[in-house]
Amino acid sequence: MSGILYLCATPIGNLEDITFRVIRILKEVDLIAAEDTRNSIKLLNHFEIRTPMTSYHEYNKFEKGRKLIERLLSGESIALITDAGTPGISDPGEELVKMCHEACITVTSLPGPAACITALTISGLETRRFAFEAFLPADKKERLQVMKELERETRTMILYEAPHRLVKTLKLLSEHLGEMRRVTVCRELTKRHETAFLTTLGEAGAFYEEHEPKGECVLVIAGKSREELDAEEKSRWEKLSIEEHMQVYLDQGMEQKEAMKKVAKDRGVPKREIYRFLANL
Repeated sequence: MSGILYLCATPIGNLEDITFRVIRILKEVDLIAAEDTRNSIKLLNHFEIRTPMTSYHEYNKFEKGRKLIERLLSGESIALITDAGTPGISDPGEELVKMCHEACITVTSLPGPAACITALTISGLETRRFAFEAFLPADKKERLQVMKELERETRTMILYEAPHRLVKTLKLLSEHLGEMRRVTVCRELTKRHETAFLTTLGEAGAFYEEHEPKGECVLVIAGKSREELDAEEKSRWEKLSIEEHMQVYLDQGMEQKEAMKKVAKDRGVPKREIYRFLANL
C-alpha cells in the first residue's frame, strides 16, 4: 500500500498561524520535502520537529519528483512544504500532485495560510468572484498576452510581485487597466508592519516611486465593471455603419432577420429602427 502526500500550509509571516494538525503531521511523516531547506529548518527547529528533510524546488521538480513518487509507492508518507503558504499555489508542488494522481497515490491538503486569500479578504474590494494570476510571466510576449486578457477581466484580480519590480508592474497595469483602476497593495502580510494600501494604480505607482517598497507584495485589483464593458462594446459597434454591422453577422451565416435583431441589440436601439433604415436603402 502506498503512502500519502500531505500538502502542509506553513506561515507566511507569523509563526503562530501554523495549525496543530500541520505540526503533528510534520512530526509523523517519514520525510519532509521543502522548497528551501535552509529556510524551512528554522520553522522545524522552532517547533522541535526532527523529521528528515529533502529539497524539492522548481529546478529539480521532475528528477526529485520521480524519487519522491518511488518512496511514496514503497509505503512512506511525505509532507510537502513551501517557503511560505500553501503548497501547490504558484510553486512546483503542483507538478508533484499531478505525478501522484498519475501513480494513484493519495494526496491530501492541510488547510492554512495563503497570501492570496489573506490579501483578498483585507483588500476592501469585491471578494465573491476573483482571479488568481500569481506572478506575471517573465517572457515579454507572454506577459503582454496576459495583460490583454486582464483588460476585460470583471473579477477581482490577485497578483504577486517582488518589491524591486513593484513600480514597473504598477506602471504596466496602469497602461493596460487605466490609472484610475482601484488596487490594494498588501505587504508584509501577518507580520508586525502589515499594510493594505487601497488606492488607484496611478497613485500607487507614484507613491512607491517615492517610497521604496519592502517585503513581498500582493496586488488586489478591481475588475472592470460590466457597465464599462457594455459601453465599450456599444462604442465599438457604433464605429461601424449599420450596413457594415449587418455584414459582420451575415458573414457568420446568420439569417438577415436574426442579424437585424442582433444589430439592434448591439446598438441599443429598437429593432424597428434597423428594419426602417435597411428598408430605405
